[in-house]
Amino acid sequence: MDEYKQTPDYIDDNIIHLEWYEHIRLRPGMYIGKLGDGTYEDDGIYVLLKEVIDNSIDEFMMGCGTKIEVNVTDLSRVSIRDYGRGIPLGKVVDVASQINTGGKYDNKAFKKSIGLNGVGIKAVNALSTSFVIESIRDGQKKRAEFSKGQVVKEYDLEPTKEKNGTRVTFEPDNTIFENYQYHDDFIVKMLKNYSYLNKGLTLYLNGEAFKSENGVVDLLSENMTEDPLYPIIHLECEDLEIAMTHCNHYGEEYYTFVNGQNTTQGGTHLIAFKEAVARTVRAFYNKDFDVSDIRSGITAVVSIKVEEPVFESQTKTKLGSKDMEPNGRSIRQFVVDFLTEQLDNYLHRNPETAQILNKKIVDAERERKAISNIQKEAREKAKKANLHNRKLRDCRYHYNDARTKDDAKNKLIEDTSIFITEGDSASGSITKARDANTQAVFSLRGKPLNSFGMKRDVVYKNDEFFLLQNALDIEDGLDNLRYNKVIIATDADVDGMHIRLLTITFFLQYFPELIKNGHLFILQTPLFRVRNKKKTIYCYSEEERDKAMKTLGQKPEVTRFKGLGEINWEEFREFINENIRLEPVHMKKDDAVKELLEFYMGKNTSSRQNFIIDNLVVEEDLVEEEAVFE
Repeated sequence: MDEYKQTPDYIDDNIIHLEWYEHIRLRPGMYIGKLGDGTYEDDGIYVLLKEVIDNSIDEFMMGCGTKIEVNVTDLSRVSIRDYGRGIPLGKVVDVASQINTGGKYDNKAFKKSIGLNGVGIKAVNALSTSFVIESIRDGQKKRAEFSKGQVVKEYDLEPTKEKNGTRVTFEPDNTIFENYQYHDDFIVKMLKNYSYLNKGLTLYLNGEAFKSENGVVDLLSENMTEDPLYPIIHLECEDLEIAMTHCNHYGEEYYTFVNGQNTTQGGTHLIAFKEAVARTVRAFYNKDFDVSDIRSGITAVVSIKVEEPVFESQTKTKLGSKDMEPNGRSIRQFVVDFLTEQLDNYLHRNPETAQILNKKIVDAERERKAISNIQKEAREKAKKANLHNRKLRDCRYHYNDARTKDDAKNKLIEDTSIFITEGDSASGSITKARDANTQAVFSLRGKPLNSFGMKRDVVYKNDEFFLLQNALDIEDGLDNLRYNKVIIATDADVDGMHIRLLTITFFLQYFPELIKNGHLFILQTPLFRVRNKKKTIYCYSEEERDKAMKTLGQKPEVTRFKGLGEINWEEFREFINENIRLEPVHMKKDDAVKELLEFYMGKNTSSRQNFIIDNLVVEEDLVEEEAVFE
């Protein structure tokens, strides 16, 4: 036996050099996060749009240009026009195609900007089949055209009567973003946030204007799904703006921004805000309130401007900065000092608000103490029941306790998901088919309790709810959430829909922030399988089924799936890999959540009975439809 194992050759030819655009196209996730097709608001095509708009926002922040025009044509081609200073005409090509080239490295030209690394616009260029950039300055225009990062044509300077500014037009590469389509709802939300954070700026989407008069107060009002218990507290200085209130719900809700960038995972500024609120409230009332009671039901916006922010990834979702350059002030201390003084002043000047806040905290304390013994008993019971073996089939990240490692935590949060399933059959299929590294499975036993109108103690009295809460690790809020995507996977029949509604009701009642922060999804599974000897097509609707039948021709075999348990695990693998279809559960101010829950999950009423009768599907009709395909 050889002393050394034979290994593949590793020679000079194995060392490969990639051009900048080749690297971006080969590893797009490093630059824009996930890819996607536009179904979800964090899909890559929206990141491309945002990268371009960020540059225009930076112009506004420097005092140049008060409007930005965004046009989306044919659902795919995008144009962004600002009225800032315009890119220096001799550097237009370099700015779009030379890595480590840009104006953001010069603090004299750009202060407290969003785009820092000189990469964003190049990523848009590299990931687009068509990319055109135009700069207008003082009566002259420079234009350059690219495809997939490479120059197609560079135009000479030409005279123009257009106002100063920059126009970028691009079309994402459909070989990278397959079958993509922009959805107005996500773009509108993005532009609204820009308007809230940049008072005086007007943004247009295909001619529709978005402008905010009240800044982050408007942002908070837009995102609240319940009425505030007291008027929104608005505090601001040159580099920090805060809006906050409390609502009658469990949990905490935060919307945080750095230089206009939505830091969905928080970071240094949010940690400092939480610390300052707790410290100030305790000092004002001269009571050692528990932090969880102070923050129960809080909803807040924290927007900070930092000259050279350090983010924990290129997608800039979490602030990692410790200091505010160039004078080295601590961000934490800056936020704590400002909020401690200003919030204390506000409470002294507004005794009615102070009284309401005190009552909210005392009520939260009373409820917490009332269920403390129930919590203890539930934890002991869960420990004896052996949670991980009985209910939860965890993923390997958590087997290895990777979430405790700082360098693994961000990747863990982004990549992991958990399927909430009904019954052993569906649970078994998904468990066999899943990616055990990143996908966990939690199995419900029967239908969950209808928790509508019940107090928080039901979470600890009900085995299913308590074990689910433990599996997600959200008892103390979302800071310890173990999975980025919480996916309800139930049958597409009456019972499955009922379980889905009961589960969503549970989250709406006790963990609304899970939904508001975009973590809850519904798994879409195929209703039909259409196949012949050469090809199999899975269809998620009758329209897709009809199209597949025409595509395959000659009377293909059509199977209608009635439940997840009918789909064998080899097939299931096709539905929960990179082709997974997820429907996000959204929560908006206009949703009237209380009224919806009262109507659908509350006591039986004549109006609900009439609704059911009017929308009843007769079983015989379903049987006749299924018989056609058997």
